[in-house]
Amino acid sequence: MTVELWPAQGQRQWRLVTDSVMGGMSRGTLTKELKGDRPAARMRGIVSTENSGGFIQIAMDLDQENGFIDARGYQGISIDVCGNDEGYGVHLRTTALTRPQQSYRRGFFASGEWQPICLPFAQFEPHRVEAPIDVARLRRIGLVAIGRAFVADLAVARLAFY
Repeated sequence: MTVELWPAQGQRQWRLVTDSVMGGMSRGTLTKELKGDRPAARMRGIVSTENSGGFIQIAMDLDQENGFIDARGYQGISIDVCGNDEGYGVHLRTTALTRPQQSYRRGFFASGEWQPICLPFAQFEPHRVEAPIDVARLRRIGLVAIGRAFVADLAVARLAFY
């Protein structure tokens, strides 16, 4: 069973976040557009490691009303993405995480063609947190260009739990 998270009815919206919030030099944009024949959210920009920077991301709060989603009935996240033949990451946050740098992370490669990617929760690695991921309290998801200087171009047409 799959549950569609985006695009879907409701208040879920992507928003752009860059390392400029902590003094970094990375720059990016977020647009809604057709990529090929698919409506998508598209993140583009330049990731810079200058001034202790190194990321741009689009992030989405998973539930506006309760503050979290219980995903225990699912195996993972499914995304339909198209990119520029670069590596990106999915960062998950739970209600237990209190610091902005804490997350659960899983990388993926985005080719120049639309592709579905399934990311099992069991493959997400804790980052700056000791506790294992609690998928009963997922709060936010981010699609991230991070960690090295490069040109980012990532489009997402679908996000779901599977």
